[in-house]
Amino acid sequence: MAPTHVLRCCQRGLAWIPVIFIAMVVCWSYYAYVVELCIFTITSIGKQVAYLILFHLSFIMFVWSYWKTIFSRPSNPSKEVSCNPEQLYCAIYVNGLKWPVLNLYFLQYCLPKAEKEHYEKEARPESQQEILWRAATNLPIYTRTGAGAIRYCDRCQVIKPDRCHHCSACDMCVLKMDHHCPWVNNCVGFSNYKFFILFLAYSLLYCLFIAATVLQYFIKFWTNDLQETHSHAKFHVLFLFFVAAMFCISILSLFSYHLWLVGKNRSTIEAFRAPVFRTGSDKNGFSLGFRKNIVQVFGDQKKYWLLPIFTSQGDGLTFPTRLVIGDVEQPNATLQADHSKSEVTVSSLSESQNRLLNNEQHTKSIGDHVANNSGKSASNNTTTLSMESES
Repeated sequence: MAPTHVLRCCQRGLAWIPVIFIAMVVCWSYYAYVVELCIFTITSIGKQVAYLILFHLSFIMFVWSYWKTIFSRPSNPSKEVSCNPEQLYCAIYVNGLKWPVLNLYFLQYCLPKAEKEHYEKEARPESQQEILWRAATNLPIYTRTGAGAIRYCDRCQVIKPDRCHHCSACDMCVLKMDHHCPWVNNCVGFSNYKFFILFLAYSLLYCLFIAATVLQYFIKFWTNDLQETHSHAKFHVLFLFFVAAMFCISILSLFSYHLWLVGKNRSTIEAFRAPVFRTGSDKNGFSLGFRKNIVQVFGDQKKYWLLPIFTSQGDGLTFPTRLVIGDVEQPNATLQADHSKSEVTVSSLSESQNRLLNNEQHTKSIGDHVANNSGKSASNNTTTLSMESES
């Protein structure tokens, strides 16, 4: 037990090495730009002031977003009953909903004590799935495993909400997990995905600004056009340009990729493995259209988009899905339920109404599944008994 604990502490300590490395590079870049370039190399006072002001603006935003990305704790599904007060208010006073639909707002992703003990004692996977299907009846979850089963984390002992995955590095389930980033020593997910995007944007801006303003002095040092009195700054200026250009290339590709993911409303995990719904896998299952996809990450108030302040929509547990078959930009679409072959034409609804409508169908679908499987298990038991009596 003790060696395992010591090994775990060593792993946590080593995980901070990439962050410390980035911090050291940033501190050196600050010294090289402010002291060696602006103070010792640039002779024009006006250019010094302009460069320092613009540099510090980009530096502050870069460090702020990087800090928020590192120290924003990943959100995980609570093992207690949780309720979103805003959603509950809208459900009661705006939509006038009553039980059992209102019960969807009280979310419990952990199995009750009796069901949990039954699940752990049960050896057959089919019986374990029956327990999970019953527990998920009132949960607004639409994604499944590749085999169509309820997604359950044996490590955290919770039913996984949509877009939630277990991170082995953090040893926890993370809501809307995108990936675990070693450069921030943190999981990028629902709680800090906006911060991560801004961190990439401001780090790219920081490197571009340094490379653009240092370029002319880099050329002068390279061609020996500057006086010998500036020779002590030569190494810092030359190396500063190379480092800034190198980071520009790497960050630009990563930033472009994540902008594409935001526009498609996908995580990195979903880009490589499409989420599986009741109707099958769908890589665009959570896409609501380009504009709504952007708003879901950055919020509906544009004045906060460029600030490392949490403004993402939702609670990380539930997400609007494309359960309505058809183009997401179309006002009318055809809705096809799992338990019926008939097609019903529905008009455009508000997001809350659409979600509640889908939750009712989801509850009925799970109930039908449990009933069908119970019937199958009863039929199997009857057949087994008859065969034993005949033998």
